[in-house]
Amino acid sequence: MNKADLVEKIAQGAGISKAAAAKALGAFTTTVTKALKKGDKVTLVGFGTFSVVKRKARNGVNPQTGEKIKIKARKVPKFTCGKALKDAIKK
Repeated sequence: MNKADLVEKIAQGAGISKAAAAKALGAFTTTVTKALKKGDKVTLVGFGTFSVVKRKARNGVNPQTGEKIKIKARKVPKFTCGKALKDAIKK
């Protein structure tokens, strides 16, 4: 499913126009992004939690040359599924 498909499903499910659904989805993604950038967690009970985790610096290998490289520490987004979402997928 791509963004256009998701917008269409949201519009159908909520009984709103595709334009309104696209605007709502855009507002959601923008809000989650800003919250994560500030270091906050976004928790949707039953669905899951968006958070930021820190990855340590580590050594890696360039697969093309076999050369050892240093990978810098960085922050990355993480999503953890909620129980209701896990249970819904199992069925």
